[in-house]
Amino acid sequence: MKGDRVEIVVDAGDTTRTYEVVAGRAGRRVETAVRRGVVEVSEVTRNGAVVRTARFMATRVLALVEQPVPREDSSERPLREDPKA
Repeated sequence: MKGDRVEIVVDAGDTTRTYEVVAGRAGRRVETAVRRGVVEVSEVTRNGAVVRTARFMATRVLALVEQPVPREDSSERPLREDPKA
C-alpha cells in the first residue's frame, strides 16, 4: 500500500546511518527478507515485480523498523449501534 515504510539503521563505523524504503505509489508495498547474511528491503508492485532494492550486511544492521499504513478491513471496523433501538 502507498505509504508503507521501512527504516534501516546501520552501523557505519563510528556513527550510525538511517535509510528508508517507502512505497511511493498506490498498489506498491515494501517487503523485507534476510538471506545468507544479507538484509534485503524491496519495493514491490502488485504483480510482484521489484522496483528497487536496498541490501545491507546483516552483521551491520542495528534496527529494522517496519511502519505499515493502517489498513481498514471490514473485519476491523467497529460495530455500529442501531439508532432505532
